Amino acid sequence: MFKKVCLFSGNANPELAQAIAAYLEAPLGKVKVQRFSDGETFCEINENVRGVDAFVIQPTSSPVNDHVMELLIMADTLRRASASTITAVIPYYGYARQDRKVAPRTPITSKLVADLIQASGVDRVVSIDLHAGQIQGFFNIPFDHLYGMPIMLEDYLKKNFDSSAVVVSPDAGGVERARAYSKRLNAGLAIIDKRRERANVSEVMHLIGDVKGKECIIVDDMIDTAGTLTGAAKALIDHGATKVVACATHGVLSGPAIQRIMESPLTEVVVSDTIPLSPAAKTCAKIKQVSMARLLGEAIKRIHSSDSVSSLFA
Repeated sequence: MFKKVCLFSGNANPELAQAIAAYLEAPLGKVKVQRFSDGETFCEINENVRGVDAFVIQPTSSPVNDHVMELLIMADTLRRASASTITAVIPYYGYARQDRKVAPRTPITSKLVADLIQASGVDRVVSIDLHAGQIQGFFNIPFDHLYGMPIMLEDYLKKNFDSSAVVVSPDAGGVERARAYSKRLNAGLAIIDKRRERANVSEVMHLIGDVKGKECIIVDDMIDTAGTLTGAAKALIDHGATKVVACATHGVLSGPAIQRIMESPLTEVVVSDTIPLSPAAKTCAKIKQVSMARLLGEAIKRIHSSDSVSSLFA
């Protein structure tokens, strides 16, 4: 499809990279990424990339440090091989939660990762649903921040819910996201205010909004250990909700997440393929997955042809 574009993938999510390549009708570039016996990462590009627009598809998901190094080394390899431009397509941006100092003598690691990415030779970054939007400002290169909402709406929510549903933010920080979903579904809005009165005392859930007799959709950017999510689902059922599902772009699903989801009143948990599902998540009947391949593929196509990317979500 393209004459001067190459797509490359590390080991983080080859299935998503293949899906993007299929959407673009362009093969993945020939690259070898491996580790020496001492754990060092090695990369070799096995085709001519001089003068091409190179796109490296690499979410920095678990194991985060290994995948960050793969991204940096692939970018450095492409720069030294004289690629015209290097775009890092990072569907899930690891370390995004360390975006500010939360206590004295602590790092701002998302800024450090941004500096490393730029130092490796990357010219542009594409990501989906950053945990903190201000991370874009950590970069001195163009940053395209995409939103998974159009895919979630088209592939799942609009097929299963109507205006009688209620969209729920699981905490105060996600109200803007929940409001955007409710507006597009023409649905109601509710907010869960979570408070811990003192140390070693269980959290108290205060619900703002009416969910009695309603189907509820909890929306968030990511699900990690699922503690907040499952607590919110229980609070909604306790307040009379008839059904609770959850939608999140990034299914980190670490630690006890799968067990918590299975034991919770959640009917379904829908995540995207920005992070590959673990074997346990794949066998969990409650977890469904939608693909961001066409969103990322369209973004790559528009970047390569110098068309508007903002129109994807405007």
